[in-house]
Amino acid sequence: MRVNRSTYYKFLSKIPSARSVENQQIKRIILQIYTETKFRLGAAKIKIVLQRDYGISISIGRVYRLMKTMDLPKMSTVKPRFRYQKPTVSSTCPNLLKQQFHSKQPNRIWVSDISYIPVKKGFVYLCVILDIFSRKVIAWNVYASMTAKLVCDTVERAVHSRNPVQSVILHSDRGSQYLSQELRQVQEKYNLIPSYSKLAYPWDNAVTESFFKYMKKEELNRRNFSSLEEVKLACFEYIEGFYNSKRPHSANNFLSPNLKELAFLIDSS
Repeated sequence: MRVNRSTYYKFLSKIPSARSVENQQIKRIILQIYTETKFRLGAAKIKIVLQRDYGISISIGRVYRLMKTMDLPKMSTVKPRFRYQKPTVSSTCPNLLKQQFHSKQPNRIWVSDISYIPVKKGFVYLCVILDIFSRKVIAWNVYASMTAKLVCDTVERAVHSRNPVQSVILHSDRGSQYLSQELRQVQEKYNLIPSYSKLAYPWDNAVTESFFKYMKKEELNRRNFSSLEEVKLACFEYIEGFYNSKRPHSANNFLSPNLKELAFLIDSS
């Protein structure tokens, strides 16, 4: 049977190329990653997850172009900005960290802070403690009041979950909760060494500032909360279900905090 040449070439042009087929497969995986992480990851992080979890090595430009054809929103990567105030130095509130945000092993340096979260009637308060080594949130609490008890209970939770065998530096800002006598007693009980940021100088606690910034962008600011219990559930889902276990972190060579600690345990065994 004779076929018109133009008809034949038109037929060939409709056959998808290998590149097109591959793009469709990658787009399906991107959509899966994007939905499983509740639309929190942009092209840069999705590129990392594709390589880390699926063995797919492609450029960030290609990931971005594929996401653009899928009509997915581009995620912002704007760094936190703080209003500058001249720092002061106090011998009674030493800064032992001095912006050296790294440690060769877990349970040497912990950092902590409190952030407020709006609810239907006022605010609730989230206190977190992160291990500098892996950037893992090792303890957190949400209370209706920003009191010393909120911080003390969170520190107790961190100690009981980590069981440090030697002294740990606990770094924070100079909020009244962190300078309280109640917390000082807890620090002495567990041999924790207090360290404080310079007054009104958030760069000294940049690790927790950055954590709150991304948590609010990726979870808290995308929702309206009615109650303390709703906030607790959202914090649990984000911290335990996403941040610690799945989110690539640049300080960990793009491993999640849990994977960074697992790698340390394997290397140490």
